[in-house]
Amino acid sequence: MIAAVLFASFAVLLFIGAPIAICLGVSSVAAMLLQGAGRPVETVMSSLPQLFSASTSKFVLLAIPFFILAGNIMDKAQISKRLIRLAETCVGHFRGGLAIVCVIVSCFFAAISGSGPATVAALGLVMIPGMIRSGYSPAFSAALMGCAGAIGVIIPPSITFVVYGSIADTSIGDLFKAGVIPGLIMGAALIIAALWIGRKTQLKSLPKASGRERWEAFKDAFWGLLMPVIILGGIYGGFFTPTEAAAVSVVYGLFVGVFIYKTVKIKELYDIIIDSASTTATVMFITAAASLFAYVLTRARLDVAISDGLVNLTHGSTFLFFIIVNILLLIAGCFLDSTSALYIFTPLFVPVAEALGVDLIHLGVVMIVNLAIGLFTPPVGVNLYVACGVADVNLKQISKAVVPLLIAAIIVLLILTYIPGISTLFT
Repeated sequence: MIAAVLFASFAVLLFIGAPIAICLGVSSVAAMLLQGAGRPVETVMSSLPQLFSASTSKFVLLAIPFFILAGNIMDKAQISKRLIRLAETCVGHFRGGLAIVCVIVSCFFAAISGSGPATVAALGLVMIPGMIRSGYSPAFSAALMGCAGAIGVIIPPSITFVVYGSIADTSIGDLFKAGVIPGLIMGAALIIAALWIGRKTQLKSLPKASGRERWEAFKDAFWGLLMPVIILGGIYGGFFTPTEAAAVSVVYGLFVGVFIYKTVKIKELYDIIIDSASTTATVMFITAAASLFAYVLTRARLDVAISDGLVNLTHGSTFLFFIIVNILLLIAGCFLDSTSALYIFTPLFVPVAEALGVDLIHLGVVMIVNLAIGLFTPPVGVNLYVACGVADVNLKQISKAVVPLLIAAIIVLLILTYIPGISTLFT
């Protein structure tokens, strides 16, 4: 009965368009009230403040506001324009060069922002008009930008990896290492798909840059390129933890923005902090509500029942287990944001993975890549909506254009799923 109330109320709220945090929170409270029937409401609800506080007070989650703040500072420092210029001088003269630039710059910016929608918003205003001028349709240009932006949750430092690591109790540093190659493979697949789409189009190319122009572009973008090197090098070298690395990235971003590029004014810091705090509050509200949902699953022992059911269903086969994981997450990614999906599914999948001997780092990569695909999968792909707003196309147009890119991404997902050595090469 509790399961019926929990999932039915969640589905109804989701169907009527309620925010995902409200769907998770209200359905959880409804299930808790049913579970505590006959007891005073204030007694049943007395645990809510402690649950909300405990779910958002983990030291590892402190990395999230710092990475968000660092991404906003570097965006204000106009690092995206410098990265685009550098990529254009290197590959812009190739046929379909701007599509290549779009993906390459997304990979670089992903290592700064750690967020898919932020990558689309920062780069889309420049890249989408550029791709349209080179010959791609507005719908496909927006679709490619939306897909490339999703790499932001795969290539470290990724906020999504931080969330998964905190739930599964795995090393975030190892997760960051594991995300590098999958993110690059995803980028390569999108480039191949974009070039294949443009093979019958009269694509325009930029003039070939001289060696001097490339060197000037590199010098201009150098300080931005150095940021992910400092963050990841510091983590992998053991100099600081991912949370400390996030704080270092803020200090470095301020130094570059204020003193090197001089594009960030001291008076603008207030707005940057307010914007970062707003984004952080949204993420933490979802985290708290999703943790409450997971708590109800645990109290009602629904997680154990579901996990046992998955073990029996797979008959000890990791092949079948990953088929189930991919199908469930690809569907969930169409409707849920990454944080919510991780809090719901990670406690269900981790016990099964441990029983089957699956590396939790590999499982994390598979889950994150699934949820990255969800960012550009209709009808609720957040990246698609951001790209639609920039390119002035509707959801129907971009949904058709994204299909070949979606196929390419799913092929990459299958490769990463069944060749675990790709994810665990550096761990």
